[in-house]
Amino acid sequence: MSGTYLGMPAFPEAAHEAVNNRTLRGNLRHATHTIRAKREKAVAEVSDWAELREAGKQIKDHTLRHLDRYLVQLEESVVAAGGTVHWAADADEANEIVTKLVKMTGESEVVKVKSMATQEIGLNEALEAEGIRAYETDLAELIVQLGKDRPSHILVPAIHRNRGEIRDIFAREMSEWGRPAPEGLTDTPAELAEAARLHLREKFLRAKVGISGANFMVADTGTLVVVESEGNGRMCLTLPETLISVVGIEKIVPTWQDLEVFLQTLPRSSTAERMNPYTSMWTGTRDGRAGEGDGPQNFHLVLLDNGRSDTLADEVGRQALRCIRCSACLNVCPVYERAGGHAYGSVYPGPIGAILSPQLRGTASEIDASLPYASSLCGACYEVCPVAIDIPEVLVHLRERIVEGGPVVREGNKVVLKPAKGHAAERAAMRAARWAFAHPGALRTGQRLASRTRRLHPRSLPGPGKAWSGTRDLPAVPAEPFRDWWQRTNGGKEGGK
Repeated sequence: MSGTYLGMPAFPEAAHEAVNNRTLRGNLRHATHTIRAKREKAVAEVSDWAELREAGKQIKDHTLRHLDRYLVQLEESVVAAGGTVHWAADADEANEIVTKLVKMTGESEVVKVKSMATQEIGLNEALEAEGIRAYETDLAELIVQLGKDRPSHILVPAIHRNRGEIRDIFAREMSEWGRPAPEGLTDTPAELAEAARLHLREKFLRAKVGISGANFMVADTGTLVVVESEGNGRMCLTLPETLISVVGIEKIVPTWQDLEVFLQTLPRSSTAERMNPYTSMWTGTRDGRAGEGDGPQNFHLVLLDNGRSDTLADEVGRQALRCIRCSACLNVCPVYERAGGHAYGSVYPGPIGAILSPQLRGTASEIDASLPYASSLCGACYEVCPVAIDIPEVLVHLRERIVEGGPVVREGNKVVLKPAKGHAAERAAMRAARWAFAHPGALRTGQRLASRTRRLHPRSLPGPGKAWSGTRDLPAVPAEPFRDWWQRTNGGKEGGK
């Protein structure tokens, strides 16, 4: 399976392989540029976008500060509507809960929608180990599953595939999972979508158990919300008798009024639409709503922590939990555009993945320790984020943690990380810079010496510095330091250039 997360190499090694794949780079460039251009037009239509962005940030920050209270309120609301709430501290506990709930129904098949959290915990693999087959119903997720692949984008998981590759996957794999692809299938979008529709329809009609995620949970009513574009979510949420929703604890909002802000910013930032074609909301069970005719008879909400409480304890890093999974940051990131999502070794790729995954999973592994460096710090991700997550700030914060070590919270316990190996030269350079900036006389002398010897400077750095200068030009040293120029020209007033 491509893109396997466990045991992946560090980001630079994985990205090096990806950037040499011309087909992948072409697919990514075409898709991200198209989505980016459409998003710009959709956002430009909203005169108060900046105010909506700030409102989303404030709502999320308020909710995270009072997460304990709102989660208890959500549980009470869900139970009052006929649902059952389960608390999962980590991936293993969540998988155990869901597997047990499916087994209680006697079914061996489930249909799924909006399942990034379930991909995070490896639910499909856990169900398969117990003889339960899970069918992804989102078109892109279906492509990924049939191709024995991994998602490479938050919004468009199969962004790394072109139409010809998708046709080949359908023709080769659909028969192994159910209804085969039609004879003579071409790569036209309409035919590919129709093949998927026919393949999935029989699964929708016979499924007794559905598994979902959620974009939002409303604390005061216990309502869950899924926004999507294809209608598969509506089928998964209303037809099965039992619905199990696995949702990260950060997806909560206090009230319906708060939800209104995100239903404006999410579709424009993700699919560049004024509103999503399908916005499905459900509260508890059919019986819990006085016998209404649609929806599940049994509803289970699995609230997933899996590192989120640890992330919440970090005053700088916690802003990553504001994320509403719009993927706008991926579509403007020059690093993601060239490397693709698999190089990040996580279900959360791109800039948001570079700050979220190392906090949820820790930085002990090679891939997680490298992710905060998977960025040019250009700031484009912050500019487009609809909840104003300062991703560059968190990236620098996590880099400091990796290089210097220090206190963090892991699995609810305060621990002290040791400085990571391989960063001794970086630590020495930063400490030397700190000393120099604290001693103006020494800094001034060093600047003058650098200017007078500038003709002797190499074009690339020796030793460990080659890793930096191998892809960058060393900046030219000016003929004189700025302070000397300022003093000589009286602040530029005496004709200095």
